[in-house]
Amino acid sequence: MNKIDYLRISLIDRCNFRCNYCVPEGEKLDYLLQQELLNYQELLTLLEKVFIPIGFTKFRLTGGEPLLRPGIVDFVGEVASLSGCDDLAMTTNGFLLNKLAKPLYDAGLRRINISLDSLNPEIFDKMIGNGGKSRWEQTWQGIQAAYEVGFNPLKLNVVVIKGINDAEILDLAALTIERNWHVRFIEFMPIGNGKLFNESAWLPSAELREGISQEFGLIASSIKGNGPADVFKIPGAKGTLGFISQMSECFCDKCNRIRLSADGWLRPCLLNETGQINLKDALQNGVDISRLKEKVRDLLYLKEEINFKERDRGTVGAYGRTMSQIGG
Repeated sequence: MNKIDYLRISLIDRCNFRCNYCVPEGEKLDYLLQQELLNYQELLTLLEKVFIPIGFTKFRLTGGEPLLRPGIVDFVGEVASLSGCDDLAMTTNGFLLNKLAKPLYDAGLRRINISLDSLNPEIFDKMIGNGGKSRWEQTWQGIQAAYEVGFNPLKLNVVVIKGINDAEILDLAALTIERNWHVRFIEFMPIGNGKLFNESAWLPSAELREGISQEFGLIASSIKGNGPADVFKIPGAKGTLGFISQMSECFCDKCNRIRLSADGWLRPCLLNETGQINLKDALQNGVDISRLKEKVRDLLYLKEEINFKERDRGTVGAYGRTMSQIGG
């Protein structure tokens, strides 16, 4: 069984964007109430007494948009100081980073992924569902601020949607030439917006690699991350290009993570809820820590079977939660 040592932690299901691949236009979401979220003390208890003792060393804070959670900087400092936390990262849309990049870095955060699906302000605003107010400039300023305070390398996540932002692949790839930025191209998945998926579908990573290779050349990179990306680089470039091919190239056998939703559900797979555990209820009902560790270990043993045998669950038909509710 592949070693599972990476936990993605959703801190909040709310987001200040409504990206069209995550939330269909006009759809009303029922957000969690504050008391329904795992509070910071519950999260720290789970990390310190359950996950780290059974071998988890890598943690990523996600959402929703994690920077919307009050007290985020202090919480980052608490997690970063935990003995056994070898790697702490965050995924954000970058809109609030202009003011928070330095406090987060000073608190101990060292790796950050920022969603940037377009370099064209009009396309960007269309994709994030801006409600008539452009958010491109503030997001770009947040990216610059993060790089300047020391998040180096900086990772940019790009969800590629045919007919919307696929014409920008070369421009986005070129960001890595002069900067130590890692751009990650992600195949569009049918979670959150099945209608858009059916209309636009996804572009296979192999097709993107071919286009980039023809324009710039492309070689394998010696740099490997914590995730499933196949990493390449443009010859002579300072940064790298990664391709996350969850639709065209199954990487279940390499998966090393599980996910904790903002309301406390521990799930073994992004596309599969089989075997998930409600850790918030367990804590509030006084379940013994040793029993919690046992339940998490049992879920890890289930993961390999779930990944392979039920991989299609969530990719067809109706799916109950959006990405912001699951935790990106």
